[in-house]
Amino acid sequence: MSREESLARLREGPPFDMLVVGGGVSGAGVALECARAGVHTALVDARDFASGASSRSTKLVHGGLR
Repeated sequence: MSREESLARLREGPPFDMLVVGGGVSGAGVALECARAGVHTALVDARDFASGASSRSTKLVHGGLR
């Protein structure tokens, strides 16, 4: 599914309870926990999810998204 199709699905689909902005490690973790709790969750990011995880090192140690 393309990005445009995904965004159209969010606009036209059923309403969601939680919108998480940012698909990095923190945003993906928040979205995952919300979904596990039964909250209808949408996750959006400026680019592909975790696209900057390796290229913009903050010198913090984390495993990233796999």
